[in-house]
Amino acid sequence: MSPIPNLKLNSGSLMPAIGLGISAGTLQEARDKAHVWIESALKSGYRHLDTAWLYQTERAVGEAIRASGIPRSEIFVTTKLAWHHHACVEKAIQDSLTKSGLDYFDLYLMHFPQAAAYKDNSFETPLDPRGFETILENPTFNEVWADMEKVLASGRVKAIGVSNFSIKTIQQLLKTANVVPAVNQVELHPYLIQEELVEYAKEKGIVITAYSPTGKAKILADPVILEIAAHHDATTAQVILAWHVARGVAAVPKSTNAERQMENLQLAELRPEDIQRINDLDRNERISNKAGLDGKMLGWTYEQLGW
Repeated sequence: MSPIPNLKLNSGSLMPAIGLGISAGTLQEARDKAHVWIESALKSGYRHLDTAWLYQTERAVGEAIRASGIPRSEIFVTTKLAWHHHACVEKAIQDSLTKSGLDYFDLYLMHFPQAAAYKDNSFETPLDPRGFETILENPTFNEVWADMEKVLASGRVKAIGVSNFSIKTIQQLLKTANVVPAVNQVELHPYLIQEELVEYAKEKGIVITAYSPTGKAKILADPVILEIAAHHDATTAQVILAWHVARGVAAVPKSTNAERQMENLQLAELRPEDIQRINDLDRNERISNKAGLDGKMLGWTYEQLGW
């Protein structure tokens, strides 16, 4: 098994290639208990935690870090600007810092390029974050990015990036950006390998991070993945995570189980032919975030998203 490498961001920071995704669903009770399995992950060796304002687990992340006894400087923490906070970035970052009890975040991402609003323009979010009232034309993500650059300059975050951006939206962002995004976090797994986006990001010095990196049960049970895992005496998750790292991509799998958390930090050593076979599984198929019957994904068409 291979150790977890660090990926160097264009900010100069080092980010562990495997992190822990910290979405706890829409039940408040589950969010309140998330600190237990986050602390378990830290004790298993995780040093990269991926949360978001919309997940409502920032408080749990801070609690777990303090309970672990691990120095804050040794843990890379990512959080994300909620899509209904695009017009109030300053208020949003302060709220995230207050909830977590942290002095800074290592990475701050714009969670979505589109801006949304909840009932009465509420700063808070319904338990289901997809229950937005409307999609707004303003502010544009270029304007939001300018405010995020101010947060970066203040020292409260060490790097800034985006999430759910495409080549199209990154190109639009770079027309006005003074800071190139350090990271673009997107859905990426063996059925959605996003080769063009990965290569474009490398050219621009942007690290790609994969969410839903194993593709959930559907891909974990794929015959090709099962065969490669059997050859290496590894789990299918260990194979897929190793494939991400071999491509220079970070991944943030979620696991609340201590045994699986430890397994996910032990990557199979794949052969070039293994990597190619996994690449060949690509179907351009989205599993986590995909258009509904109206042809839109959270209010935007694939054309608007550049997907």
